[in-house]
Amino acid sequence: MFGRRRGDDGPRASVRELLPYLFPRKDLLAGAIVLSVLGAAAALAQPALAQELIARVERSSPLEWLPALLLVLVVVGALLDGFQHFLLQVLGEHVVLLTRRTLVARMLRLPVAEFDARRLGDLVSRVGADTTLLRAVLTQGLVESVGGLLTIVGAVIAMLVIDPLLLGLTVLVLVGAIVAMLVVMPLLTRASAAAQEQVGHLTSALERAIGAVRTVRAAGATDREIATIGERAGAAFGAGIRVARISALVVPIFGVAVQLAFLVVLGVGGLRVATGEIGIAQLVGFLLFLFLMIMPLGQVAGAIAAISVALGALGRIQEIVRLPAEEDGDAEALLVPVPDAPMVAFDGVGFAYPGSDGRKVLHDVSFAVPAGTRTALVGPSGAGKSTTFALLERFYDATDGRVLVGGVDVREVDRASLRARIGYVEQDAPVLAGTLRDNLRLGAPDATDDDLEAALASVNLSSLVTRSDAGLGAEVGEGGVLLSGGERQRLAIARALLAAAPVLLLDESTANLDARNEASLKAALDVASEGRTTLVIAHRLATVVDADQIVVLDGGRVLAVGTHEELLTASPLYRELAAHQLLAPADEPA
Repeated sequence: MFGRRRGDDGPRASVRELLPYLFPRKDLLAGAIVLSVLGAAAALAQPALAQELIARVERSSPLEWLPALLLVLVVVGALLDGFQHFLLQVLGEHVVLLTRRTLVARMLRLPVAEFDARRLGDLVSRVGADTTLLRAVLTQGLVESVGGLLTIVGAVIAMLVIDPLLLGLTVLVLVGAIVAMLVVMPLLTRASAAAQEQVGHLTSALERAIGAVRTVRAAGATDREIATIGERAGAAFGAGIRVARISALVVPIFGVAVQLAFLVVLGVGGLRVATGEIGIAQLVGFLLFLFLMIMPLGQVAGAIAAISVALGALGRIQEIVRLPAEEDGDAEALLVPVPDAPMVAFDGVGFAYPGSDGRKVLHDVSFAVPAGTRTALVGPSGAGKSTTFALLERFYDATDGRVLVGGVDVREVDRASLRARIGYVEQDAPVLAGTLRDNLRLGAPDATDDDLEAALASVNLSSLVTRSDAGLGAEVGEGGVLLSGGERQRLAIARALLAAAPVLLLDESTANLDARNEASLKAALDVASEGRTTLVIAHRLATVVDADQIVVLDGGRVLAVGTHEELLTASPLYRELAAHQLLAPADEPA
């Protein structure tokens, strides 16, 4: 009924996959089940006592302690229900916590290719909305149904003792309702999965618009984005209505079954009382046990519905959890450089991005970077410069050839060991929302405030500490919006310096910087390169002329390798790049 598959309505999970998420705290679960059982016992005792009370009234016998005991059972049952509800709420929060931790731990270890292929908002939705639905499995009756099942069994036994014929008629009516509900539940699971998928699309659209709100407003596209998000919200609304429509079938099915059962028992039971086959006390007792069964039956039906909805959400969660983490299957050896080997080397490297139908962006790329030197990578847009950095960091693995660090093929070593030896400053210099301290400690969590201030001073950013009373606790804004482009670049370099990696990758972007910021950035690059093996994706000649060697790339191929003076003579593309100011001459202002 609840098999795992992926169909047109999205991924689905099995009940077996759901169970581990429901039992993060066995002590709370055991306590809730014990309270549920005690509550069932208290509930079952009440109709029996009521029947005995009526029988004594009929016989004019003294009631003695029966009324007080019945009242005590009612109060105790209510207290047990209240405490059980509290335990279930706490257990539900643990379920959400465990699920979110599991999902986030897997999500942040996925290969970079997975993030390239997925929408950020949809991933966020899985951590938020989808995990919350698992809590409903507990809070909407799954554990309560354990006690409910005991109540049902006890009530059935009592009703069997009172009148087997009435019980048989009641069971026939209820079995028909259960069969109908089992038909509805798979429909509800698929509809719930589709609804959560639409919520993911909505979150993605909203994240895109908010993340680029300045661009959206500058382009006059606010109304269009509002309309697009509105369409997504409408689709989510429609999917939610479909869930509501299907889940609403459960209520009338159950309600009709209860009414029919009540009418059958009342009619047939009244006839049997009239003929003297059972007494009035027995009929009242049977009716009380029937009413006692109604709530547990509703809990069981609610639990089935909750499981159906949760399986739809869990399918989206498990879709991520089932993906192999980046480390899966990788070699566990630490990176131990080979003596006298180049610190970085590309040996006949070819590469095609996943999903590109094998279309390569690098072709037989070969060059070597000796330890302690600076190498600049230059070339037009799309030449493959950033791809070489992605291969060095093992965001992807080479399709052909080898990428070596310290003379060791990077595919033969643990990623964490590799990345511990490589500092990486991306072109857009990502800055995390938070404080200066948070950003600087990203790769050096044990750095002291003095270390942080020294790193900022080395890249001429001491003013960031003094411009605010918060000092290193000053907020940088979402994506570093409170910093200038040059400050973001230099902050990223300071972060790399604190990590103290022997290899430094700098995707140097100066196209949008003024002369003063460019000079500051060049000085920061010089500081960062001291004592390190540095690879720079260069955009200005001021960066290139100081390099020990320059690698000219075009169309994913190495066209030439040499110094600035050598390439001016030997490489037509290099001369063209300089002439067209993609590489500004060193003696001209930027």
